[in-house]
Amino acid sequence: MKFKTLLGLCLSIFTLGCSQPEKPAKPNIIYIMADDLGYGDVGIYGQKDIPTPNIDRLAAEGMLFTRHYAGNTVCAPSRCTLMTGKHNGHARIRGNLRVPLEPEDQTVAELLKSEGYTTALIGKWGLGEEGSTGVPNKQGFDYFYGYLNQVHAHNHYPAFLYENEGKDSLGNVVEEVKTGYQGGNGGISTNKKVYSNDKFEEKSLAFLEENKDKPFFLYLPLIVPHANNEARRFDQSGMEVPSFAAFDDRDWPEDQKRHAAMITELDNTVGAVMAKIKELGIDDNTLIIFTSDNGPHAEGGSDPDFFNSNGPLRGIKRDLYEGGIRVPTIARWPGKIKAGSASDHVSGFVDFFETMADLVHSQQTSETDGISYLPTLLGENQPKHEFMYWEFHEQGGKQGIIMDQYKCIRLNVNKPEETNVELYDLSTDIKEQNNIASENPEIVKKALAIIDREHTYSEEFHFNHEENSTHKNE
Repeated sequence: MKFKTLLGLCLSIFTLGCSQPEKPAKPNIIYIMADDLGYGDVGIYGQKDIPTPNIDRLAAEGMLFTRHYAGNTVCAPSRCTLMTGKHNGHARIRGNLRVPLEPEDQTVAELLKSEGYTTALIGKWGLGEEGSTGVPNKQGFDYFYGYLNQVHAHNHYPAFLYENEGKDSLGNVVEEVKTGYQGGNGGISTNKKVYSNDKFEEKSLAFLEENKDKPFFLYLPLIVPHANNEARRFDQSGMEVPSFAAFDDRDWPEDQKRHAAMITELDNTVGAVMAKIKELGIDDNTLIIFTSDNGPHAEGGSDPDFFNSNGPLRGIKRDLYEGGIRVPTIARWPGKIKAGSASDHVSGFVDFFETMADLVHSQQTSETDGISYLPTLLGENQPKHEFMYWEFHEQGGKQGIIMDQYKCIRLNVNKPEETNVELYDLSTDIKEQNNIASENPEIVKKALAIIDREHTYSEEFHFNHEENSTHKNE
């Protein structure tokens, strides 16, 4: 009897050990980023016509940010700020030129990898071309699957996607279209067999399955609902999507049905990721952050006014008004982030590096312009920014700053300031309709002094705008 009891105890201990593998000491991190999704494109932010049940559920189970800002108002510089924690006046990549990250640029992926994380990027990169120092595998990512640059990513049915430093042929037949942008070519598929978002979802779920027993960082920058800007040359819609049947009964233009269907694709992928981590039993130990790289676009047939894509905000992609840079952002971490909570803390992509360093208790130091928003996530006292800064290297060159409740924008660096500077009080004028610059010269003076100080010289991104005037289709 004693032998059987002892044997049973041993078997129980053995079984318990097998059925409950040790969880990682640090949380898993999934960062999902949409492409050109507006502040008002999501149900929880006020969208009435396009259902986004999975993204809305993230908010119901986590925290909604109402004042979170993208790194820039277009693709590459926004992503550079996210990865390096440096704003546009200090970052290496400040516009949509094909400038790669260099070895000395420290990324969030490198930080997390040094802390024992397995790292993956699945989606669009935009910070280094094939063979350059900026490719993901040289910038801290153990695994990469997707597009290296934004022109290639215009096409949702590409002939291939990169897998690490090789290529995965998808079987789509693509006709190249010259864009005039730094020698880069876009494309349009003539048979549309494999949709890139389907591959991103497939690869993401496989990565989660393979790495469920160790801490991981999955950066998932999807390309929906970005348009294929070259499709119009083939008399096709730029809003490429496998089907828009779910909206067939709506009395909408076809392009808007397609736009809605692309957001549905995005929402479905968010739902698939959420379901997978729950299935794997790692839900409670996983922080998910969802956002967009900039404001909504008006390209490829999309009309941001049709769905009120920027919500209550003024402006769209390529504007430094709120609609161009304030983005929908949600964070979910069961048991750590209060479900159904909201925050108006002023934060942004520039803070992600410091937030991750804070999260994993990293002792590394890196020169950034960010402040960790982990205290906000955990409901603790939160330090605030003195200011947040942006610059945009198209349309004559723009600079913008938020300090306290004020937003100051220099609309064109080559024009006289007295007719070229706008100031808004965002606490009373979220739509930026009342320019109060002339009534507040001291506030404008202070803002412009910070703007002038924060722009450091860059050989590629100085304010000589003729060289940047052709890069508007990114």
